[in-house]
Amino acid sequence: MKSLCPAILLLLAAQAFAELTLPNIFGGQMVLQRDKPARIWGRADAEKEVVVLFAGQEKSTIAGKDGKWEISLDPMPANSKGQSLEVISGDTSITYDDVLLGDVWICGGQSNMEWRLRSSRDADIEIPSARYPAIRFIRIEPEGLPQPQDNFPAENGAGVWNPCSPETIGDCSGVAYFFGQRLHRRLDVPIGLVNAAWGGTMAQHWVTRETLETLPTMKPYLKEYEDKCQAWIDGGAEEGAAKRLAEDLKKWEALAKEAEAKGEKKPGGKPNPRSYENPDQGRIPSGALNAMIMPLKGLTVRGALFYQGENNSFGDTWIPFRETFPAVISDWRKIFRDENLPFGIIQIAGWSTRRSMTYDMNHHTNVIREQQFLTWQNTPNTGLIVSFDANSDSNIHPRRKYPVGDRSARWALSTVYDIKDSTRPKDPLEWHGPIYKSMEIQKDKILISFEKAGSNGLRLDQTDARGFYIAGKDQIFHHANARVAKPTSVEVWSENVPDPVAVRYAWSNLPLGTLMNGRELPAYPFRTDTWPLKPHYGEDLYYVIPASTDSE
Repeated sequence: MKSLCPAILLLLAAQAFAELTLPNIFGGQMVLQRDKPARIWGRADAEKEVVVLFAGQEKSTIAGKDGKWEISLDPMPANSKGQSLEVISGDTSITYDDVLLGDVWICGGQSNMEWRLRSSRDADIEIPSARYPAIRFIRIEPEGLPQPQDNFPAENGAGVWNPCSPETIGDCSGVAYFFGQRLHRRLDVPIGLVNAAWGGTMAQHWVTRETLETLPTMKPYLKEYEDKCQAWIDGGAEEGAAKRLAEDLKKWEALAKEAEAKGEKKPGGKPNPRSYENPDQGRIPSGALNAMIMPLKGLTVRGALFYQGENNSFGDTWIPFRETFPAVISDWRKIFRDENLPFGIIQIAGWSTRRSMTYDMNHHTNVIREQQFLTWQNTPNTGLIVSFDANSDSNIHPRRKYPVGDRSARWALSTVYDIKDSTRPKDPLEWHGPIYKSMEIQKDKILISFEKAGSNGLRLDQTDARGFYIAGKDQIFHHANARVAKPTSVEVWSENVPDPVAVRYAWSNLPLGTLMNGRELPAYPFRTDTWPLKPHYGEDLYYVIPASTDSE
């Protein structure tokens, strides 16, 4: 039998005599999930007893040979009074004070979820009035790593729990704050918000490597990533990259000096140190999930809210989205050990300067929104929140975060908490607008019918019924007129299309749409056709066969 190398022996020794530790998701001022077995875990000396004390409960277990341990507390009701969570092993004790019992929500995605309250449109009035001590939040520092992590760092203000106050709340995600505020005010229970979002990430950054390797459309992206990593190693890794950067900077500086002597402009393309960094870190396949979600593995939570898709609207990255986006939901449900974990999907807004309709008809954002819609329709216990109408300045980062958080809370209150409409107690709380159901050609017009749910009080903005397009067999769309014809139907027509066959609504990068229900909840973008789209990048055509949305 071969002897173990010294490095492995040192690693085993470190594991065998591990100090009692818990990951940074546990801390003072945190919120533990109510009404479910709350899991607590960490490391201790190998095969030593670990005891957890909280709210009159005492639970114990024996750490494994690797030092890992986990304990589940019995379900407890909500409690806004802070209590101490104590963990003991041998002579070591860790105590977290002011721990509440309530509902914990994971708020993930990219920059529009990461976007902090202090940068939102309503920061001037919301931050000074944010006095909700039972709302707690923790912000996980963005990072991407090739291997799943057991913990995330607590530094630079991130990785620690904070109570909601005017002094702290500016650092909380704007969408998460408005979501949590609405839940807290309606449910009157503590709310814990775990903000795990990172700008510029794609869906494949939030899916496990094991899952990505099973998805056919991810093969070229994984190969490109592996090739970059191998080239980095072959090029001498850190030492080789530093040498190349120094050489390239020297060459550029020589050219710049020569240009200055000639009275010419300095050359462009000055070497950027970021281009010489290790490609095995950052926004890499599974990277964000490994560094920001895997440290939460097993955390008992009430649900998840996910706002992502913009970066899958660039280049050809829309191609794997139909596989990777549903995989985010299935993988997160496994990670949080809840196959029915409520999952709120926020549909991307858009950021166009409203170029020609023909151009926008083929924009990748339409592909992403449609796939988000189909994922919602095909995945139980999910919701889809419309956001396109909350963008008024064509920016990819709409600053109006309140409507998005409020609608997300409506979804959760209605479907997760089964809250009824206070004005009609027998009806569920309305949380979404009209959903396209079917179409009927009536000579020179098309009658669009919507699902009953979400269409109560169906109406168009009376000043301008914008957002509808209509086409004949030539597949050329024209702006259309529209009017509400029946309680759940809209009639669409155009003098330019005497024989119409298809209608699209809010179908562009940054849609304009005025169809809503009586609660002013906007209709979902839709199309009645299944014609292939030719997105702007590459030669691939986008095909889809919409799932049936007839729920009656």
